[in-house]
Amino acid sequence: MTQAPPDQDRRRSASRRPLLLLVLLLAVCYAVAALGGLAASDSGSTYRSLDRPAWAPPSWLFGPVWTVLYATIAFSAWLVLRHRPLAAARKEMAFWGLQLALNLAWTPLFFGADRYGLAFLDICLLLAALAVTMLLFRRRSPVAALLLVPYALWVLYAASLNFAIWRLNT
Repeated sequence: MTQAPPDQDRRRSASRRPLLLLVLLLAVCYAVAALGGLAASDSGSTYRSLDRPAWAPPSWLFGPVWTVLYATIAFSAWLVLRHRPLAAARKEMAFWGLQLALNLAWTPLFFGADRYGLAFLDICLLLAALAVTMLLFRRRSPVAALLLVPYALWVLYAASLNFAIWRLNT
């Protein structure tokens, strides 16, 4: 059995790096989703028992929407990182990580602690971090920024819903 020449091994390894990066970013995003899901495991009955505005979605809708959004969050970061080292996109990824951390914090605040006002503050900070992320991503990859638009719109909708629930239930 013959071995591949070293140059061919390096090319093959380099061609796998972007795919491995995408898998890692997806794993991070879906880990955030899983942790949020644990924090909201008993949230269905809580959500249904809350006074909600007429425009509130049914509880079953959140899972499918977030499943798609987490994929776009990961893919947008991949577009920014795939052709450059992490050190070259440090600021972009710091804000990307910050918005994910704020995203993760929201579910236990809202559903676990029933702290609707604090959850609203968190989601407002999330929107700000997401806006900065989108601006920074746009400089590296306009498509990466555009991929975050549905996420931003959903978070804006969720913030409005959070505020309405806070007002209706306090």
